[in-house]
Amino acid sequence: MGIEACTILHVDMDAFFAAIELHDHPELRGRPVIVGSAPDARGVVCTASYEARKYGVHSAMPSRTAYRLCPHGVFLPVRKERYADISRQVMAVFRSVTPMVEQISIDEAFLDVAGILRRFGNPVVVAQHIRALLRSELQLTGSVGVAPNKFLAKLASDMRKPDGLTITPSDPQEILEFLAPLSVSKIWGVGKVTAEHLASKRIRTIGEIQALTRNEAAALLGGGHGRQIWRLSQGLDNRKVDPAPRIEKSISHEDTFPHDISDPKIVRQTLIKLTEKVGRRLRKSGMFATVGQLKLRYGDFTTITRQRRFAPITCHDRDLLRCACGLLEAENVSRPVRLIGFGVSDLRATAAEDEHGQLLLFDETATEEGRRERALDHVVDSLREQLGHDIIRRGDW
Repeated sequence: MGIEACTILHVDMDAFFAAIELHDHPELRGRPVIVGSAPDARGVVCTASYEARKYGVHSAMPSRTAYRLCPHGVFLPVRKERYADISRQVMAVFRSVTPMVEQISIDEAFLDVAGILRRFGNPVVVAQHIRALLRSELQLTGSVGVAPNKFLAKLASDMRKPDGLTITPSDPQEILEFLAPLSVSKIWGVGKVTAEHLASKRIRTIGEIQALTRNEAAALLGGGHGRQIWRLSQGLDNRKVDPAPRIEKSISHEDTFPHDISDPKIVRQTLIKLTEKVGRRLRKSGMFATVGQLKLRYGDFTTITRQRRFAPITCHDRDLLRCACGLLEAENVSRPVRLIGFGVSDLRATAAEDEHGQLLLFDETATEEGRRERALDHVVDSLREQLGHDIIRRGDW
């Protein structure tokens, strides 16, 4: 097999949020740019430019830590709508080349280019063409992995950042040799805990997993999970690129307080505001929630989550607030709170589905009360869309 077998591309935009800020503020080029919470706030870094990364700044790092590492960095707030708009333009570039595009996050996607090789010749030419389009049309760069499957393509796209192009082998034996020296953490599904468990067994490289039998891997890591890790260590991944539109699996909002909060009224009112934001996004997406989840982080960084199922599934603020506030009351918070959040998951495209996704004979939300709730939510959403979230404030719940 030759390069023609490497028909899966993974494109990962380079320092996406920071790159957009540098595009919009060219005077900042060459300076360390950090996108996220302010340096004196208790939030985290979302993205750091490569200049900032040289100082050890990385995503998910507390902004205060980032400031200690890089005090001369330029800290900028997150502009979600701007990033979402550019993301749509990036995906449009991909789809101008091939319709087989599977977006997996705001700044990355898989492309299956098998169907366009007659026009381009080989996958590397396609990858070079996409990188040129990103530079010429959006003045952005993306790193591309070219491989025979998704796992290898995603792994490859991270190997020569920024603005890199990496082609993996396609021959099975060469794939094994390519993977063998890499850390086990490069395998999907091997997080910190799994990596530490493997290290305790003196397994630190993918090659050392390759040396196991599939059954030994299953015994070491547990059933299906172990067998999947073993398959990936062999470079085996038969998942197809799915061009169907992405459907959000969950929606959540959380807020880190400037200082630990002991006043239960402030905690509760913040939860109400966050829950209403979740409800608005839920209705805008046309989805219904099956599960609601409360998240609490105390001053000592202890974090808990509590969840409850909706019956029937819902998108109404009243139901979401009943769940959120009920979970908070049941927790009986008696310690200062650092962070609070609310989210919904297991989203469904229609309220008239059961938990297995089967259509119900009657839509349980189609009651007079349900119609009133829907109308009220629609009016409130419309007002907030035009005048801002704080134009209407809900009293205590």
